[in-house]
Amino acid sequence: MFAVTGLKNKKNVSTMNSNQLTIASNFSLGKFAEVYDDMADNIRWEIVGQQTLEGKENVKAHCQNIAAYFRSVTTDFNIHQTVQADGKVAIIGLGEFTREGIIISKISACDVYQFDFENKIRSIASYCIEVSKPKNP
Repeated sequence: MFAVTGLKNKKNVSTMNSNQLTIASNFSLGKFAEVYDDMADNIRWEIVGQQTLEGKENVKAHCQNIAAYFRSVTTDFNIHQTVQADGKVAIIGLGEFTREGIIISKISACDVYQFDFENKIRSIASYCIEVSKPKNP
């Protein structure tokens, strides 16, 4: 049994929390390659209402597919709120996707991350709601 005491340990906890926020923010902003090393091997990503991915390689493959889509459009992601406590981080924001100056869609999203004791992402739950898409002419 141990106790966290002293300024040094408090700083380490603060640094870990800051790292978790950075890792989560990068993933939510679509900077997937920057996060691969921060994923647990047994990561689980539930994209609510769509699919659940199990394992680092499956999550990475899906991230690469999303990144390819992101390269085909102009993206504008804005984080509006973050919540962090006890190895969990929630990122809430909006994303807008345009092509040739035309809005393809806008989404409201919330990603909830859980980190393990090694500061790796062990699970993600993603909630994405399309709030606007172009009307057909």
